[in-house]
Amino acid sequence: MGMSSSPLLRIWKALLLLQFVTGALGWGKEGHYAVCKIAEAYLNEDATAAVKELLPEYADGDLASLCSWADTMNFRYHWSSALHYVDTPDFFCNYDFARICTLGDCVKDRCVAGAIQNFTSQLSHYKEGSTDRRCKHSDNLTEALLFLSHFMGDIHQPLHVGFTSDEGGNTIDLRWFRHKSNLHHVWDREIILQALKDYYDKDVDLLQQAIEGNFTDGLWHDDLLSWRDCDDLLECPNKYAVESITIACKWGYKGVKEGQTLSDEYFESRMPIVMRRIAQGGVRLAMYLNALFADPDNEQAAAIFASPT
Repeated sequence: MGMSSSPLLRIWKALLLLQFVTGALGWGKEGHYAVCKIAEAYLNEDATAAVKELLPEYADGDLASLCSWADTMNFRYHWSSALHYVDTPDFFCNYDFARICTLGDCVKDRCVAGAIQNFTSQLSHYKEGSTDRRCKHSDNLTEALLFLSHFMGDIHQPLHVGFTSDEGGNTIDLRWFRHKSNLHHVWDREIILQALKDYYDKDVDLLQQAIEGNFTDGLWHDDLLSWRDCDDLLECPNKYAVESITIACKWGYKGVKEGQTLSDEYFESRMPIVMRRIAQGGVRLAMYLNALFADPDNEQAAAIFASPT
């Protein structure tokens, strides 16, 4: 099963521990965990089986436990660092994938939208070839699964589609309540940590359940169908990036200046947006994995978005 006999196993175990003791990128480990946990609940039976088969045995079938893996691999796979984001021209608030590529930021698909496309293409070959998934290519598919799962979270973090000059808010230093931070980190993790502290007893599972409740029968229920609207898995990341840069302009950058203090007003007004983006990332990740792994002859498994398990 998975990578039980792979020479990478010891490295993967070490990296699994590392992600919980070092600073994570992207949404931070809490946000990525929530994205993948939401997705797991809505996988069809074929996708659930494929994910379990591709994950290393020590993950015990839990995709969420490795959803931050891609952040820990930047030191080993240096080429992957540029895949977590796409910087847009300053104040260019209507993302245009073709134009960004022309401007040189996503050459050869080396950005988060291109990465999702590439790893989606790789996983589309899962059902081909040997029925013995322990063959050599399964390691590559395992990594493709983990990269795709992580980058689906990243592209929904608005400041991962931020401005070039400030590196998606990374160089906009400010204070978050009483400590130093920067605008990018506020959106990566600070808002989530504050929400966990104020509302969820520091329990990320409670936060994930609250987010999920908002689209199953709550505030975002009527939006769920539009979130899953995707005619072409390879083109839809461009739409998700459009959403992110639009939010970055309207809610991320707006009213923020270098050196200022952000606190209650910014937190309370932006927290629902962060939670909604985590929800969308989870829903769409489930949609992708269901479409990639489903057997078209299996009526239940062919469901694009399964009932919660």
